[in-house]
Amino acid sequence: MREQLHRRLEELKKEFNAGRARVTELEQQQTTLHQTLFRISGAIQVLEEELKADQVRVESPISNATTVDRSHANGSPTRVSL
Repeated sequence: MREQLHRRLEELKKEFNAGRARVTELEQQQTTLHQTLFRISGAIQVLEEELKADQVRVESPISNATTVDRSHANGSPTRVSL
């Protein structure tokens, strides 16, 4: 009976150590995955901001642009909105 208890104790210790090693491995994978997701999130944010800025540039009305009309008889420049 005592020998069976020792064998079972050794089996349980092995299982416990294997489980602990697996937990450590999974925690490392989780840390790596969190870091990857954080980098992807940052890249998404940058791209979204760039797309919004580009859309604002494309959609901005041309009427806000100012040019100089030099066609006046006296030659003095006059600002004209387009």
